Amino acid sequence: QVRLVESGGGVVQAGGSLRLSCAASGRTFVSYSMGWFRQAPGKEREIVAAISWSGSSTYYSDSVKGRFTISRDNAKSTMYLQMNSLKPEDTGIYYCAAKINYRRVVLNSDEYDFWGQGTQVTVSS
Repeated sequence: QVRLVESGGGVVQAGGSLRLSCAASGRTFVSYSMGWFRQAPGKEREIVAAISWSGSSTYYSDSVKGRFTISRDNAKSTMYLQMNSLKPEDTGIYYCAAKINYRRVVLNSDEYDFWGQGTQVTVSS
């Protein structure tokens, strides 16, 4: 089992920044790919960004490319999402996810094994 806990959400004005963290515990001695997803009210969950085990490969959705940066520190078992130039449409619950025993970038939410409880991000206009 891998337990994931997100933090860093909050309320910010448009144009502001937030940094989300996702701390993993449990079977963190195995390799695992990770990703960030978000769900806005009335919308389906969508991928925001994903990162390989080594951190050398990343993916960003078109809506956040150039504004968000995903990274990870395996020594700390923590993944991050730096969000800059936030827009009201970035509002939603942000979830982190992990796929264990896998090293490549994973885009499909169905392939992830573990999920965090989510952290709310609200961007006001």
